[in-house]
Amino acid sequence: MGQVVVISTGGTIASRWQGSGFAADARGGDVLATAAVPAGISVRVVDLMSVNSARLTTRDQLALLRTVHEVLADPGVDGIVVTHGTDTLEESAFFVDLHHHDPRPVVFTGAQLPLEAADGDGPRNLHDALLTAGTAAMRGLGVLVAFDGQVHAARGTIKVQTLAADAFADPSGSPVADVKDGRVLVRRQPERPAPLPLPQADAPLPRIDVVMHHCDADPLLFNAAVEAGAQGMVLVATGAGNATPEVATAVESAVSRGVLVALTTRVPSGSVAEIYTQGGAVDLAAAGAVLTGTLRAGQARIAVLSAALASPDADERTRVLRQLVAAPAAETASAPASA
Repeated sequence: MGQVVVISTGGTIASRWQGSGFAADARGGDVLATAAVPAGISVRVVDLMSVNSARLTTRDQLALLRTVHEVLADPGVDGIVVTHGTDTLEESAFFVDLHHHDPRPVVFTGAQLPLEAADGDGPRNLHDALLTAGTAAMRGLGVLVAFDGQVHAARGTIKVQTLAADAFADPSGSPVADVKDGRVLVRRQPERPAPLPLPQADAPLPRIDVVMHHCDADPLLFNAAVEAGAQGMVLVATGAGNATPEVATAVESAVSRGVLVALTTRVPSGSVAEIYTQGGAVDLAAAGAVLTGTLRAGQARIAVLSAALASPDADERTRVLRQLVAAPAAETASAPASA
């Protein structure tokens, strides 16, 4: 146990009634005051922003990433907790994870009920996140998400419930740890790609768009995004990664222009795979789309964004994207450890 820094960004956990709905307006100290701080942990708060997370931009996420790195420059800090809105928490957590090279844990958390709710879930989630960030056994596990008594790896974890307390899960995997009776019980060691360096401070911000395939879909929206200047595209296909021959042609054209194209699926769990032709993943991969394994749309977009920020060269961007989305090696199960 030791010093944990809470970086406050807003979200439901910091939201109050505004007369017609809830919006984030509370400072980090107000949020922290609702939670029991685990014994042996001292907390310092950094108020970075206070917004509903649906409003976050790439510029905001870069500010968060740099703040995490600045905080960890202090060797006296043992871990970080980021309080964040649940709408895009999965994207910010994965973005930080792709650039996280420190063994100390960075733990994202939030709430489904607002700050002053009598039966709110924020206090418990924040307590569990503080405990996780201050637990030595959680070092080396990357960026984590603590929610409803479970701790998940950032990679693959998405919001699976719009309103219920058990909001987050990895549909294709399992939790990293459980929080129970004041202890963190480690289940497994997640595998992560080699972390990327911080993006250059003055790097231009690329446009990255997402288009979903469906019955009657044509390449119109995909092509419109490319014409609007998208440097990266995420195609949310059906099944194991399937669309149409017309979409495959559009992908090939975009790739020839230096656009990064990632292929994911609208199915909740499982990996995309090269099985079908006639516009299926076989043809889309041949056209230059990069299959994203079990990453879903939001995190596939973050992988494309990070690859685009890593280099101005199209071939290097593709290489980095393939590295980021490559299926992890078999994850190492471990005997329960606690602290």
